[in-house]
Amino acid sequence: MPPTADPGEIAHAARLLRAGRLVAFPTETVYGLGANALDAKAVARIYAVKRRPATSPLIVHVASIEMAQSLVANWPEAADRLAKKFWPGPLTLVLPTTHVGADALVHPAEQSEAARTIPQIVTAGLPTVGLRMPAHPIALALICAAGTPLAAPSANRFTELSPTTADHVRTGLGSEVDYILDGGPCTVGIESTVLSLAEPAPILYRPGGISRTELEALVGPIASAQEVASGAHPAPGMHPRHYSPRTTLYLTANGKVPDQGHGIYLRHQHPPSRTNITVRQMSQSAANYAAALYEVLHQADAANYNWIAVDFPPSTPEWEAINDRLKRAATSE
Repeated sequence: MPPTADPGEIAHAARLLRAGRLVAFPTETVYGLGANALDAKAVARIYAVKRRPATSPLIVHVASIEMAQSLVANWPEAADRLAKKFWPGPLTLVLPTTHVGADALVHPAEQSEAARTIPQIVTAGLPTVGLRMPAHPIALALICAAGTPLAAPSANRFTELSPTTADHVRTGLGSEVDYILDGGPCTVGIESTVLSLAEPAPILYRPGGISRTELEALVGPIASAQEVASGAHPAPGMHPRHYSPRTTLYLTANGKVPDQGHGIYLRHQHPPSRTNITVRQMSQSAANYAAALYEVLHQADAANYNWIAVDFPPSTPEWEAINDRLKRAATSE
């Protein structure tokens, strides 16, 4: 089980959140950079600290299905089935929401539990919101203590490697975070699955900790999202370059690595074409591979290699989320 934080730490972090400050906290996927989701000014600080474009919406974290229902215009039966099966857990559901306009913001303290409204800055101006109930005792305790849903993208600069330990957050964001709750390493290790129920048929915006196969067993066939050329993205994680180490990352076929420089090769099956490099054997299990991936990439960045080469995993359903992260990490845009 993940470690639990001292109640005093939780209470202190909750007070900071209610005061409009930013708190990094652990989830089972990655560490989040949290703010009161009903406080537009606090959410604006998330965008500023992350250097995140306003076209990239944020996921809102809740502590119960009832809290999620208070934030949406309607709660379809499919959402109920999915939430009861996979929450708490690494699944984000995108649903229609109601907004308060930018010129008529209601102070969060004046919003009732039954009629909360999400500021447009959270959703990049879209009529939908992504909601998730994290499966980490510290995250759930924090949301409950704060008494508010938390907008919380990953606690890192936009497009860079997501943090899976508190040390990753400290290294990446430093003093720009008001407080960091340390819950140890994240167990899932990659971001949540993002599934939209706002259209006539379900759409998978981002593969993640819950597989497409598991979702389709409950809701039937799921369409794949199209790349967004301009404007707001319907979900986070859809930017062409994302989850990227500072070190250039290559995806390799049959173990072919760069001929020059000293690098690290993340081996899945194939031996590398050179022997005078560092080799890290990755797990044959998709779940274990995902849990270790970002930590290995953070370590590679810290070691100042000339490059990182990755033996591309199989293109099978259980590896879909990992392949998505690796392809975006290797993109130069």
